[in-house]
Amino acid sequence: MALWRSRSAPWRLLRPFICPSANTNTSISHRSFSSSVALDMNNQSLIENMKRELLHLDINSQIGSCMPLGAMRIGTIIHNIEVNPGQGGKLVRAAGTSAKILKEPTSKYCIIRLPSGAEKKIDSECRATVGVVSNPSHKTRKLRKAGQSRWLGRRPVVRGVAMNPIDHPHGGGEGRSKSSGSFGRVSQTPWGKPTKCGYKTASPKGRK
Repeated sequence: MALWRSRSAPWRLLRPFICPSANTNTSISHRSFSSSVALDMNNQSLIENMKRELLHLDINSQIGSCMPLGAMRIGTIIHNIEVNPGQGGKLVRAAGTSAKILKEPTSKYCIIRLPSGAEKKIDSECRATVGVVSNPSHKTRKLRKAGQSRWLGRRPVVRGVAMNPIDHPHGGGEGRSKSSGSFGRVSQTPWGKPTKCGYKTASPKGRK
């Protein structure tokens, strides 16, 4: 429909839109044509330069690039690391955190230093993102009042020693004591399971 309208419209009405710089003088029209050709040549040269730069661009040094660990160099700062290939990012996802590749990735494994300082061996086929997670000042933010913590969805936490014996294994007693009568208790959950080390699962027969 638009093509039919352009064909039926007079040339005098369409001429200002097709050639805005064209006038009745032929020399001015030749000048506008030559300037448009020069502009096209400049754009083509700019596109060629951009293609040439992209060919020689190092993807490993670009922040935000996601690739397997085997394709990265030693010392690269990464985050959002997979534990199993294709599983999705599981490690180093908190605000302002990052990990570092310690040794040159081999065909099978890659050694990474986590934010905690621990060194972990991960499959080289696992993917990670180059760079540091944003918002590094998240851990320095202070809440102004208790209600602001509630706005974030955090509910109050009551200590077990402040409860009654029916509510928690640490409850009851005189003062701040976790003992029940004359027997002492280790730290437990509200359901009676040890909280610090869990149950001892190693067989005592194998110890010397």
